[in-house]
Amino acid sequence: MTIKNRVVMAPMGNLMMCEELGRPSEKMIAYFTARAKGGVGLITSGLVPISHGIDPTVSEINKEVMMPRISGSRTLMSSWRTVAENCHSYGSRFFIQLTPGLGRVGPPTCLVQRQKFPVSSSFNPNFYIPELPCLRLSGHALGRIIKNAGQAAADAKACKIDGVYLHGHEGYLLEQMTNPAFNHRKLGKYSDWQRFGIDMVKEIRRRVGPNYPIMYRIDLTLALEETYGDWMNKIHSLKKFKGGRTIAQTLEYMENLVKAGVDIFDVDMGCYDNWWLPHPPAGMPAGCFLELSKAAKAHFAKKDIKSNLGVPVPIVAVGKPGYPDMAEQALRDGMCDMVMLGRPLLADPEWCNKAYAGEVDKICPCIGCQEGCVNEFVEGGHIKCAINARTGYEDVLPAEPALAQKPKRIGVVGGGPAGIIFAVTAARRGHTVELLEKSDKLGGKVVPGAVPAVKYDFANYLQWLEGQVAEAEKLPNFSLKLNTEVSSDWLKAQNYDAVIFAIGTKNFCPPFKGLDQVKSVQATDLLVNPAPLEGVQNVVVVGGGVVGCETAYWLSYEHHKNVQVVEMLDNFMQGACTANRGHLLHYMEKNGVKLYNCAKVDSFGSGKVNITRNVSKTVPDPYNTWQPLLPENIANPLAKKPGPQTASMTLDADLVVLAMGGRPDTALFHQALADNAAPEIYNIGDSFAAGRVLEANRAAYRLAVQIQTVFLHIDGMAHRHTVYGNHIISKSPAPFVLPQFVRTVQKEPLCRKY
Repeated sequence: MTIKNRVVMAPMGNLMMCEELGRPSEKMIAYFTARAKGGVGLITSGLVPISHGIDPTVSEINKEVMMPRISGSRTLMSSWRTVAENCHSYGSRFFIQLTPGLGRVGPPTCLVQRQKFPVSSSFNPNFYIPELPCLRLSGHALGRIIKNAGQAAADAKACKIDGVYLHGHEGYLLEQMTNPAFNHRKLGKYSDWQRFGIDMVKEIRRRVGPNYPIMYRIDLTLALEETYGDWMNKIHSLKKFKGGRTIAQTLEYMENLVKAGVDIFDVDMGCYDNWWLPHPPAGMPAGCFLELSKAAKAHFAKKDIKSNLGVPVPIVAVGKPGYPDMAEQALRDGMCDMVMLGRPLLADPEWCNKAYAGEVDKICPCIGCQEGCVNEFVEGGHIKCAINARTGYEDVLPAEPALAQKPKRIGVVGGGPAGIIFAVTAARRGHTVELLEKSDKLGGKVVPGAVPAVKYDFANYLQWLEGQVAEAEKLPNFSLKLNTEVSSDWLKAQNYDAVIFAIGTKNFCPPFKGLDQVKSVQATDLLVNPAPLEGVQNVVVVGGGVVGCETAYWLSYEHHKNVQVVEMLDNFMQGACTANRGHLLHYMEKNGVKLYNCAKVDSFGSGKVNITRNVSKTVPDPYNTWQPLLPENIANPLAKKPGPQTASMTLDADLVVLAMGGRPDTALFHQALADNAAPEIYNIGDSFAAGRVLEANRAAYRLAVQIQTVFLHIDGMAHRHTVYGNHIISKSPAPFVLPQFVRTVQKEPLCRKY
């Protein structure tokens, strides 16, 4: 098989992108087609379970599924054929990723909802609720999964899919069977930890013949003991996972997989219990796993291991190789044969086309937040991207928004991500847009957020946003006005057809007693201007959300301060992606940052912060990175609530950094509404609801491409209606008298489509 370039699209879960019984939906088809159109050589699907009826975590309450299925059913096969055909039409290959199951890393809701225990290779603790045991799969059940793998591969071949891809890494069920860290079986053929994977490959090869590609995703090491050290002996849920596969054992296993029929590997490291390794967040370096692919290539070359067709076994590199110059250099230096891009292709599906055309500066960079691509799954959504509003919505949002039929004059107040995305998109549609920013710099909260060295991806995004505005300024219908603070009266005087408010948030600070007695600064202000750090050694950060913890990390590693963080909630960074959260917590602990959860600030004194902290034994360990936080709507019946025991503490503070979040800055928006400053007024981004780049971008793009205003003429009165797509979704609270020259129509129901 020939692949047109050396880029592989990584498997990223296609959860909730299928119909209830597993048939790929139009959403999923459009999602893959966009990446094929963008020039990717080899596209891989997200995980497709082959263990229905065996692993209860892969299906929902009434046997609906959240992940797509493939089987001999023609109902399911027809959509897979369309996926393959669409990819082929752009010259891309498509592999389907098959997973034997989730096992101990599957959602434990199966026990609460269907009274079925999760399963694993042995009696292992569940990842989400370690107190919950996973039942040991029988040899018969494992044999059924192997048969299912062969059938799924044969079905894939019949659907014109170009190859199958086994999901053997990150601690999912295939690795639970093929890694002695999880496989503690003493009897039966699968007590040999290599046997299950090898038997599966042999069965697939038997069903598809000698020339159908088989790819295998593997981690060279779990790196659990390297990550946690002595914690492996102290934490109950980690104790069982010592003695994992060594790199040498993995390489030997890979040799045997090649003999069984595997043609190509991609290699990474880590598992769910150190989740930031297989899901490298913003703070991890680009190309962080290139040494792994280099080691695998060197081993195969030294032993002259060839694939079944007599060629060197290709090794695919993973781990943030999403910079074209880095990826190209890794290929030229022989560190890998192909590079795997996941999140960069969500941020910009045209990555390959732009790199090939030499337009690297036009590639929209991934910011590593993992809120749309990973956290959405946990929260119950489908794949999205924080900085590309079309990702996951390619079926409803056009790649090129239609030109405006009736261009309008639009004022956009606020030059953060929401304001920029709306302004640039609306201008490209033909509207006359003025982007109004009260400061001398674009970016809003992205500006302070891009300061820490570990936020280099965010800094790249800020540069990209600035580039988008610079390109828009070449249009005759776009203008940027910095250092422009506006009022409602000023906006009304401009006679805009529409005003978009994207002002962002105001920093929040309760009326603390004695705050004036201590040197203090807002975190976002300190990041932009670190002058208050002069002569300071002991810093207390009040607020343990993402901003507070990123600031604490920055203070500890880049400014070498003694840092303590106070958080009122049970957990730090509640709601953040598990990988990003774990990465920050792990490295703050390593550098001595003290974290106090379940703690409330009582008052401040001269160089002091007085807090009350819950000291019950059931208070969660603030440094716990081996267990994730469950979504708010998922109850953990085994969780222990913190007791009532509290203690007062005094923390030394040369400087107090306030990081308690922001509140939507809505005053100007509400004033403009009251003054009827424009016929159309909208409020988006953080000034609507304090959130993330994900919500800001999505609202801005959708508003720019889909919202317009029409008037229903009803009995001599005009009612203003907001139209979203083809549907009326709201109307003004009161009608107004029409001018006499406007023709009226009879009253019609509001459900009519326009």
